[in-house]
Amino acid sequence: MLKVAIIIGSTRPGRNGEAVAKWVYEIAGKRTDASFELVDILDFNLPLLDEPNSPASGNYTKPHTRAWSEKIASFDAYVFVTPEYNHGIAGGLKNALDFLYKEWNNKAAGFVSYGVANGVRAVEHLRLVLAEFQVATVRNQVGLSLFTDFENFRIFKPAPFHEKTVNAMLDQVVAWGGALQALRKK
Repeated sequence: MLKVAIIIGSTRPGRNGEAVAKWVYEIAGKRTDASFELVDILDFNLPLLDEPNSPASGNYTKPHTRAWSEKIASFDAYVFVTPEYNHGIAGGLKNALDFLYKEWNNKAAGFVSYGVANGVRAVEHLRLVLAEFQVATVRNQVGLSLFTDFENFRIFKPAPFHEKTVNAMLDQVVAWGGALQALRKK
């Protein structure tokens, strides 16, 4: 069965991403076409990139990098739950992405973003970064507003119609994740 990671893309204290990711995970849990797992980059305690070799070499020297590599390599596709910070992705997510290379290749990714402008600029930024990792990003995405989907910018209360949007994005992630398996077997 296809394995999809739902990655919490913020390490900030008091972050909204954990609530959003758990909501996506609950929706995904109703599906039977893939298995889903929450992955919190905070759990890996990644410092600022501290590997002496290029990630493309796969020659990792640090235990935290090897653990992160093993986790990310185990998935066929990803859903990135990302805030928008200053028109881009959070630094912790960018750092976590940069630790690896081959583990991301020829896999699919979808997005759930949040922010004052629904996080859409963070997704555009993330699409550019993931293109360098040879990740196929799907068109459908979920954008959540801090004004309408959060009470006082903190308590997550998504509008009911977002569940349909999450499933449309997951449909594409699962389809593309499955299609790309053939490339990874070469």
